[in-house]
Amino acid sequence: MNYLATFFTHSGAIKFKRYLTKNNIENEALPVPRKLSSNCGIGVKFLYEKNIEKIYDEDIEKIFKVKEKGYELFKDFDI
Repeated sequence: MNYLATFFTHSGAIKFKRYLTKNNIENEALPVPRKLSSNCGIGVKFLYEKNIEKIYDEDIEKIFKVKEKGYELFKDFDI
């Protein structure tokens, strides 16, 4: 499943990207569409098939499932 994680800070996005890379999880940093988040503006798109809770990081604001025609909110940690 492809996901897009948004973050509260740039450093949180960079830290998460490094974590994914270190663990051989395919990922890409990219600008976040404003309609998804108005925080740091950097997101990490990643491919993950296991339990997503295992890679949760406190810097993550939201996780979206990447769909063919957009994004679907999967988890909101900003509540």
